[in-house]
Amino acid sequence: MKRWLPFPVLWLLLVLLWLLLQTTPWIGHVLLGGVLAAGACLALRRLQSPRPGATSGRSTLRRTVAAAALAMHVAIDIVRSNIAVARIILYRGTRNQIAGFLEIPLVLRDPLGLALLSCIITATPGTAWARYEGERGVLTLHILDLVDEESWIATIKGRYESRLIEIFE
Repeated sequence: MKRWLPFPVLWLLLVLLWLLLQTTPWIGHVLLGGVLAAGACLALRRLQSPRPGATSGRSTLRRTVAAAALAMHVAIDIVRSNIAVARIILYRGTRNQIAGFLEIPLVLRDPLGLALLSCIITATPGTAWARYEGERGVLTLHILDLVDEESWIATIKGRYESRLIEIFE
């Protein structure tokens, strides 16, 4: 069943925010705030994609375990990257640092999964999401310390992409 107003709590909060910004509780402000909030809620409903795994028969428990494993790997990798970047910055002459771009072919096509992958990569110090070619499914990364390309490809595909596919596809 589709509701006329898909997010009533959000609608109420947006109307209240609008009234706080107007500083006067005039009926015109209440009506205009209600119309604007309803438009925002309807636009949000159109922007929402189906819930992860809603169309597949995968269990919620399996997706939750995959998400927890992904979060653990991301946290560990962020700490390791922080240490590695600090070493590069503090001890510049002690290590051959090669910055460069790396192309990684991805199987992942889900927009939410790709968005989360971009957040993970951008949150990890020393890496940056440079480009994604949707037609070819190729991700281009900029990596501060590109010593072993195969290791980077294995990390992205094995730790992140495989878990994201489990969660979102």
